[in-house]
Amino acid sequence: MKVALVTGASKGVGRGIAYGLADAGWDIAVNYHSDKEGADETREAIEEKGRRCFTISGDVGNKEDVNAMFSAVVAEMGQLDCLVNNAGRQTFAPLLELKEEDWDKTIRTNLKGSFLCTQAGARIMKEQGNGGSIINIGSGANKQPFMNLIDYCASKGGLEQLTRVSACELGQYGIRVNCVAPGAIEIERTKEESDDYAGTWSPLTPMNRIGYPSDIAHMVVHLAAEESNFVTGQTIYVDGGLWTKTHWPYDAE
Repeated sequence: MKVALVTGASKGVGRGIAYGLADAGWDIAVNYHSDKEGADETREAIEEKGRRCFTISGDVGNKEDVNAMFSAVVAEMGQLDCLVNNAGRQTFAPLLELKEEDWDKTIRTNLKGSFLCTQAGARIMKEQGNGGSIINIGSGANKQPFMNLIDYCASKGGLEQLTRVSACELGQYGIRVNCVAPGAIEIERTKEESDDYAGTWSPLTPMNRIGYPSDIAHMVVHLAAEESNFVTGQTIYVDGGLWTKTHWPYDAE
């Protein structure tokens, strides 16, 4: 039996990752912040797959919530073998108009939240003595500048270095830390960004299609498995080749 905790798994990419891990034989702890109904839907689907599932609310940017969440996961599931730091947010606003509180919320969730969860999860994995896998969900914003998304880009750039340093420090305990950076993935939120999300992004992607949560889940499952036990400190772009276009988005027209 292997247990994975996926943050922000009440919908979108997080839900897809939870499903993929369950299909691969993992038991799942589903974290959510406010969307209990969505988390329950995720749990019900995972239980239908024949896997154990536990839902736990918590703000990943709050240390007390994080510590309580990880304690509850171990108490309920018995162990922790994989952590997926997926919870995230963003604000669409120009640099000169972005509100300080929105900057703080994004950094708090995306970067501080990943730090707090990595710290708590790694402590458990170290104590267990069996190693483990921590997978951060990044973005093309790890390396590409996106206008009107400065808070998001700053958080994902920081996540890249959080991944590398964590991998260097935790390798001695058999804990691997990697980052999966999605391309244009169609989920509830991204479909609201455009009247024709697929039509907008498919022509910009060398493989001429958008991605789906299952595409991200396949890579997460691989990085969580023993077959990748010599892979750490890496950022893997699951993007159909999109982020090889280094001048995007400025040449999109």
